[in-house]
Amino acid sequence: MSYEFIAITMFAGMMVLLLTGQRVFAVIGFVGVVAAFLLWGTGGSEMGFASAMKLVKWYPMLTVPMFVFMGYMLSESGIAEDLYKAFHVWMGPINGGLALGTIGLMVIISAMNGLSVAGMAIGATIALPELLRRGYDKVMTTGVVQGGSTLGILIPPSIVLVLYGMIARVPVGQLWLAGVFPGLLMAALMAIYVYVRCRINPSLGPALPAEERHVPTSEKLKLLTAGILPLGIFTLMMWLFLSGIASLVEASAVGAISSALVAWQRGRLSRSLWNDVLQKTLGITCMFMWILIASLCFGAVFDGLGAVKSIERFFLGDLGLEPWQVLVLMQLSFLIMGMFLDDTAMLVIVAPLYIPLVQKLGFDLVWYGVLYTITCQIAYITPPFGYNLFMMRAMAPPGITMRDIYASIWPFVGIMIASLIIIGCFPEIATWLPNNYYSK
Repeated sequence: MSYEFIAITMFAGMMVLLLTGQRVFAVIGFVGVVAAFLLWGTGGSEMGFASAMKLVKWYPMLTVPMFVFMGYMLSESGIAEDLYKAFHVWMGPINGGLALGTIGLMVIISAMNGLSVAGMAIGATIALPELLRRGYDKVMTTGVVQGGSTLGILIPPSIVLVLYGMIARVPVGQLWLAGVFPGLLMAALMAIYVYVRCRINPSLGPALPAEERHVPTSEKLKLLTAGILPLGIFTLMMWLFLSGIASLVEASAVGAISSALVAWQRGRLSRSLWNDVLQKTLGITCMFMWILIASLCFGAVFDGLGAVKSIERFFLGDLGLEPWQVLVLMQLSFLIMGMFLDDTAMLVIVAPLYIPLVQKLGFDLVWYGVLYTITCQIAYITPPFGYNLFMMRAMAPPGITMRDIYASIWPFVGIMIASLIIIGCFPEIATWLPNNYYSK
């Protein structure tokens, strides 16, 4: 039996088991350990343990619980609600203004957390009910929340880019800077789409009533300060890291401690809040670690089979494709896998196979990290099994059906594909900032 056939059988077996509804880490780890045992005997069965040891020795992994804690502390302490009130007052008089404010809220939440799950939770529980109460179109606003929530895995401090940097051996600071302009570009395109739609059809997003527009200037300015503290934490953390004063882990610790101090300063750091934030942080961190352990084991077996060399030979030798054609096929494969796997599982399974190929084709790994992340964003909200679709179904207010959720995402899928194409054609959008910063 050829190694190529074994690799294909492993991957096919994993996909079939995922369809049974088993947990992602259990399926990936089971296939990896069983394949290792059958191929190399009792010595191969140690791969799972070796993968766990490799993970716990990854010092940058400490950033994951720090960033997750920071995001949950800021959001659960009510700062996100204060931010939304500020957007409500400042953007409300414009047709579609609250939807535009929701996109702005998602950008700030992304800079606070680095995960799409936080943006989704805040958008679905805080913004969406308010938008529906104000008479906004439910399909458009559901799409705004889903599309905006995906910005969390692109705008720094993106945890997905941290994991990509560890696997690709690319400095995380370069990846974070590379995600700034693409993330803002995508947010701007979403805002333009909402503004134009509501301009053409004002009934989709009616302006606030006149009596609610008359808010004293002093009150408006006071509400604006809601965004200063979280942005100040983000700026401090990024400055410490990018200036070389602190390592990535140390900067993340500063962000976590600062978020707790902000919650305390605002009188919201209660015992119940502390317990709730710690439980959610532990849950998300454990999920990441289990998936990483399983995926590292699966990837080690793939690498042992020579799958990397086989993929290179297949694309460049057997098919004779051009570099750009190979890149497009890789992104399409990510989109298909995104229907079944989350971004972490996709990254750790496929990135060790694709990254050497990307290098061989002569592409910039920092730029490719941004392309990969945008492709994950598209996969997150693409039917039939997009991760965010089912999260939205679980969190959405009554009256939002699965049909509404499916119908709402297509304009935002189009925006993300357009962003992917733009950044693919103009790599400088992603590479200009890190290249200029690190060249000084």
